[in-house]
Amino acid sequence: MKITLKKSLAAFLALITLFSCFGFTAFADNGEEYAVVRQNCTVYGDPKTQKGFTWYTAADCDSVLQLAKASDFNRNGFTNALEVQGTSKKFQGNYCHKVAVTGLEPGTTYFYRVGSLKNNIWSNVGKFVTDNGDSKFSFLAIADVQASSFENFYKASRVMKEAVNYNKNAEFIVNLGDFVNDCTNDEWGWYGETFEEFNTNYTLVPVAGNHEGNPTNKLNPGWFANQFNLDAAEGSLQVNGVYYSYDYGDAHFCVLNTNDMYPMTEAQRNWVYNDLNGSNAKWKILLMHRAAYSAGKNINKPDTLAMRKTIIEIVDNTDVDLVLSGHDHMYMRTYQVKGDAVCEDTRYVTEMYNGKEVTFAMDPDGAVYALPGTAGTKRYAVNTDAIDPILQCAEVAETLRDRGGAFANITVDGDRLIYEAFIVKDDTYELEKIDEYAIKKTTAGSASDEPEKPTDFVGTIDQTVINFVTEIIGVIVTYITKLLPQVIIGSIKK
Repeated sequence: MKITLKKSLAAFLALITLFSCFGFTAFADNGEEYAVVRQNCTVYGDPKTQKGFTWYTAADCDSVLQLAKASDFNRNGFTNALEVQGTSKKFQGNYCHKVAVTGLEPGTTYFYRVGSLKNNIWSNVGKFVTDNGDSKFSFLAIADVQASSFENFYKASRVMKEAVNYNKNAEFIVNLGDFVNDCTNDEWGWYGETFEEFNTNYTLVPVAGNHEGNPTNKLNPGWFANQFNLDAAEGSLQVNGVYYSYDYGDAHFCVLNTNDMYPMTEAQRNWVYNDLNGSNAKWKILLMHRAAYSAGKNINKPDTLAMRKTIIEIVDNTDVDLVLSGHDHMYMRTYQVKGDAVCEDTRYVTEMYNGKEVTFAMDPDGAVYALPGTAGTKRYAVNTDAIDPILQCAEVAETLRDRGGAFANITVDGDRLIYEAFIVKDDTYELEKIDEYAIKKTTAGSASDEPEKPTDFVGTIDQTVINFVTEIIGVIVTYITKLLPQVIIGSIKK
């Protein structure tokens, strides 16, 4: 009898265990369908009071964000959290969820999570800080992760990790484009997984690169706009990226879509002029993917040449101080440049700042163009055949090959701007500072009194064709007058 009872009990327990396993598996599968991936927090509108959020799930569900001020979260978690409903849509076989939050308090740290209230499935807890409006802040900048394997995404994330370790007080992270290589779900998944720590705990400022915004490169359109929630400017195409702007402290940031610049649509060109001329911020910073000044392999290509003239004209006429770009996977920084030439009369003064001597360009004319260099493993050599006068305008130009990934740290402190560039060594992850440049402005910022330009899709199709043909002719002339002589001279020397 005992034996029978023991056997029956064993069988009963085995059945319970089996059903439990099935039940747990079903729950796990169900939960996996609604698991949050690719979560990020982005700049959206006014950084003092607004943020944007994006995440993905395998199955459709409700889109909810919960957030609480740090003081409340430490006491109550999300018990009394603000809940904001978002939207979802199917994109590339998954569901893209977005929430935009308004009414935040300036200079405040918030904790948040996103997910499904109905299914009670949530992301890891993230945090962000809102702009307090002060004249001092700092941010980090990387470019061109452009990986196609989990391993290389991870290596790039180690560069990002060392960047945030260097500046734990950075208030946002600028990514200058080419987040991925082939723009597949796998690549965006690997990017989201390896960069989760940074994308959820810092405000991200994304810039559209050609590898996530070029529908002619075997890529599906709309990827960039569906990975990030951004307050795009009216007229921004969305199909190949977006353009937008925001104020932070006493600085104005203008983010371009250089996929929309071959030639640059008149809508974006006019918007940029209006946006920069309309700002009275002390500092004006332009963020873009393709570089107007670079010693990388892409600088002589037709798309860059077509864009270069437009960008230089914009920067020269809108009082831009700093231009940050990517695309060319090497490091470069110019002197103060205006009219495609070095500002030879720039005056430099060495002063004590934060306990060390720093040399500042005093109220300089022109702008500084910088490529922080790739954070990824795909790195280019210095192109000594870069079109004139680019190399003459470069104060620093270095390859990152066999050295490491790179990042930049930028501090804005009242009338001072300090730009620093670093390499994270491949073998040891040690930092190597490769460059520093600083500007001091004693003059206040001011807006231009120029009349606004129309920012809708101005002109007819005929005018668009004329603009395109004009740009192409300009590229051909540039090749004939500048590049061809260089090629001929190079051949003779060889």
